Amino acid sequence: MEALEDILRKNWGHSSFRPLQKEIIQSVLNGNDTLALLPTGGGKSVCFQVPGLAKKGLCLIVSPLIALMNDQVDHLKKKGVRAMAITSAMSKTEIEIAFTNCIYGNYKFLYVSPERLQSELFQKKLPALNVSLIAVDEAHCISQWGYDFRPAYLHIAKLRECLPEIPLIALTASATKEVVEDIQQKLLFKKNNVFRTSFERKNLHYIVQLEENKYERLLKVCTNIKGSGIVYVRNRRKTQEIARYLQLNGITADYYHAGLLAEQRIEKQHNWVSNKVRVIVATNAFGMGIDKPNVRFVVHIDLPDSLEAYFQEAGRGGRDEKTAYAIALVQPLDIIQLTESIATSFPTHDEMKQVYQAIANYFQVAVGAGQGLSVDFNMDEICDKYNLKHQQVFNSIRFLEKEGYLAFSDVSFEPSKLYVKVNKEELYNFQVKNIKYDLLIKTILRSYGGVMEQYVALNEFSLAKRCGISKDELEKQLKRLHELEIMDYIPRQQLPRLVFTENRIDAKHLYFSKENYALLKQKAIERINSVTDYVNDTKVCRSRKLLNYFNENEFEDCGHCDVCLEKKRRQRSIDINEIKSQVFALLHHKPYRIDELVSSLYRYEKEKVIETINEMIDDKEVIKDEQQYISSKSSTN
Repeated sequence: MEALEDILRKNWGHSSFRPLQKEIIQSVLNGNDTLALLPTGGGKSVCFQVPGLAKKGLCLIVSPLIALMNDQVDHLKKKGVRAMAITSAMSKTEIEIAFTNCIYGNYKFLYVSPERLQSELFQKKLPALNVSLIAVDEAHCISQWGYDFRPAYLHIAKLRECLPEIPLIALTASATKEVVEDIQQKLLFKKNNVFRTSFERKNLHYIVQLEENKYERLLKVCTNIKGSGIVYVRNRRKTQEIARYLQLNGITADYYHAGLLAEQRIEKQHNWVSNKVRVIVATNAFGMGIDKPNVRFVVHIDLPDSLEAYFQEAGRGGRDEKTAYAIALVQPLDIIQLTESIATSFPTHDEMKQVYQAIANYFQVAVGAGQGLSVDFNMDEICDKYNLKHQQVFNSIRFLEKEGYLAFSDVSFEPSKLYVKVNKEELYNFQVKNIKYDLLIKTILRSYGGVMEQYVALNEFSLAKRCGISKDELEKQLKRLHELEIMDYIPRQQLPRLVFTENRIDAKHLYFSKENYALLKQKAIERINSVTDYVNDTKVCRSRKLLNYFNENEFEDCGHCDVCLEKKRRQRSIDINEIKSQVFALLHHKPYRIDELVSSLYRYEKEKVIETINEMIDDKEVIKDEQQYISSKSSTN
């Protein structure tokens, strides 16, 4: 086996592992089920990618977001490592080809969305994949007591039953003690085995500010703190409103939310990552899988509904280990609104039945039919047609997922794809007979290696530029080649996908577990209470408060959050008043040199004594003569 350090150096350019990474990797290589808790930006992917490269066979990674999978696959390919992703957005043909390549093409990593685990095709191909390691990213998604439960993750247990001898590594950046236990139980760990580095971020300064005019304060933050920033809000309208406000005040800013077209989101994200835009104003749809090291501030205009979410979002600042600021701007009304959000987050059973009925009617799915049906899901159209609120629809779908009726996936991060369906001889004959397409075909073959063996991600704008034609003309030609069955061209999807995981039933027969519903609601209330406690507590260090929430209780105050700075200010004021009092008492009897005063006041820091004496001289509270003697003002009168 190649030395672990050699694998790290060869693929990542690092000479040594971060704390605990090697121990986690060694645990995996020893065949142990392993849970790794590492903070955001703490190098989680290395913990499964290094053993994946070290072991023979394929590493199978379950990951929740298409954007996250595509990002990691791209990074691996750039290192020369063969990697593939199978997502909920792919057609059966795409998946067949992907499996064939993984079985016969010496691939090292296969990323799959959790929804794919139970598909008949996946189950059929699994035995031939030669899986040597299972990795579960964002493992907290398997716990219904966590803040981001995803029901499809529960399918991983059946995957383990099919591969009982294969070790598993689970990774997360945020989990309470209860969730840590639940992860290991749900993933069928043979024995509990947790590696945990501290969630402490010494370079991250947590600040909570009570602020009446949040926009004005935000502008001051953007002006005073140089570098890139993220501003989080809870609704789409405010992303545009705040970005516009910053632009009008000379800050290069843009907005981002899940309602944008895929091209828009990718362009906005790229502009921010490449520093063309300094500040991105976004909903929580932004950030997952983005590795931008030089984020200097993360501002929350609105409070998130859990400390886990806050910790992850704030943790996107300062990944380069330089000073960064996590700032929450708070008004008393925010606490009230956060508490009231529980009502919309937990729709009634009747509201959920209403949403299910509306979705089934909209897509004309008959009772007793529809299992496996996958549709483009335009929430705006459904809300308008059936007079429903977005929050009601979104949160009802969450519970319909939990009960196994529907599955929802935002696939709009999936890029356009292309695959040459004919062999080389057939393609050459087509080019000879259809000279109009010759330049395009040649450019595709030169630009996209492997396009005749597998689907490749396609950038229409870039390809059009290389061909010297407009993007519209390029798409027209690609669609024609698709119609002629020379190539399979799959344009980028703009809308999320909704899948009927079961045949439609009459809405009045929908079953929701009252016990689970009540318990989930109680847990959500507890999480919101933790957020309100965090922002209201002005006595406990912010960093310690967060660490305590994640069951870390052995830390000193950070020294640089707003609570710690206020403590220092108060202590400084107390010390200065005490020093002044002592100076006046000494000078009442006779003059002193500065060094004599410093010696007499030895119980205080020398610098603080000198600073205080100088302040007293400036304020003419004491007098200094030419011989450097100091006397009290009263003694000279």
